[in-house]
Amino acid sequence: MNIIRKIIENINNNKKLILLIVVVNKGSSPGRQGFKMLVVDDGKRYGSIGGGATEHKLVNRAYKMLEENISTPELHEQIHRTEEAMHASGMICSGENTVILYPIDNKYMSDFGAVKKCVDAKNEITLTLGINELKIEEGAEISGQYEFKNDIYKEVLGYKHIVYIVGGGHVGLALSKQMKMLEYTVKIYDNRPNLDTLEANNYADEKNIINFDKIDEFIPNGKNIYIVIASFSHTHDKKILTKLLNKKVAYLGMMGSKNKVKEIFSDLNEKGYSKEQLEKVSAPIGVAIKSETPEEIAVSIAAEIIKTKNTI
Repeated sequence: MNIIRKIIENINNNKKLILLIVVVNKGSSPGRQGFKMLVVDDGKRYGSIGGGATEHKLVNRAYKMLEENISTPELHEQIHRTEEAMHASGMICSGENTVILYPIDNKYMSDFGAVKKCVDAKNEITLTLGINELKIEEGAEISGQYEFKNDIYKEVLGYKHIVYIVGGGHVGLALSKQMKMLEYTVKIYDNRPNLDTLEANNYADEKNIINFDKIDEFIPNGKNIYIVIASFSHTHDKKILTKLLNKKVAYLGMMGSKNKVKEIFSDLNEKGYSKEQLEKVSAPIGVAIKSETPEEIAVSIAAEIIKTKNTI
């Protein structure tokens, strides 16, 4: 949204701009899909598409486009291997990316004004950019956050990565704080009224007291959904897990020791749950960093969720 605000601010000041967006990235390339940068005709720059030689090269190209009044968008493929004869970026990190350079002027003011209004209101909006196309549509027109097909880039602005935490105890509180700091939407559930840690949780976007038998009714499917099971007993964890095993989500993790996980998985396997179903569950949850405190456990879970988000 900072880039959108800068676009509007500079258009209002009659500036000419080039919007750079990483529309594809593969392997160890600088700049992930969706990274944005704005180059202004007064020499100012905002944001980043990953830094290094790739960014330097494309920023120079953007200034050249502004200088020569080039109004046609350009796609630039970058291959970060020195042996490549074509599209070599000058970097050696072995990945690839494609960046669109899109000229912006005041004729797009109403479009980007609509984008800002929708996203400020926490509504999703789909931005479509192509060599011959710029389009704004309310709502999510694609299944994930990004799409690049046939040289057309689509991105859902205002896209929410949502963490559902089942368990409002100390770990739930610490994880809510951690994930909110990372700008995830946080929803937390427990079955205990008047729970002190839930009442003290000022980080979650939603706090709910429910019957765990109905937990599956509160959590949707989705590529942007991350579920953490961290209730106060293994009995509840097992019940919750059986309710959520068939959810099609980005991440499903359960807190517990190796022995607890082994016992629960063995019992579920005997009751007919398949090995494939259970292999979808990250348990014991989190990156192995020998975490002990709720805050350390929250960091380990957050790290695993970030890894999942950045690799799917």
